[in-house]
Amino acid sequence: QGQLVESGGGSVQAGGSLRLSCAASEYAYNTYYMGWFRQAPDSQAPGKEREGVAFIDSHGSTTYADSVKGRFTISKDIAKNSLYLQMNSLKPEDTAMYYCAADDRWWLLQRGGADYWGQGTQVTVSS
Repeated sequence: QGQLVESGGGSVQAGGSLRLSCAASEYAYNTYYMGWFRQAPDSQAPGKEREGVAFIDSHGSTTYADSVKGRFTISKDIAKNSLYLQMNSLKPEDTAMYYCAADDRWWLLQRGGADYWGQGTQVTVSS
């Protein structure tokens, strides 16, 4: 019911752009709140756990982490049952595995406890 498949990751230089896509089942897309998380390579260090990057609710309202405000944009395409993350002005510290997540509980999604997760797509930003 909640199948999510990410794509669009890659390697870019600092200042570049990437757009991540998350294809969702129709059920998930119409039922759940959705968001993007990332986990950096050094995520085993304290304070470096999986980070919530951007979220979108059923009305299209969006929320962003302070670290990406003004650079990243989350959006949905109803016709394609897809979620997107447009990432501009990328920085080396944006390097991470990016995950799409969905849950019908807004508070749980934002806390990183969503029921449904994609497999992740790697983003690498070089300086």
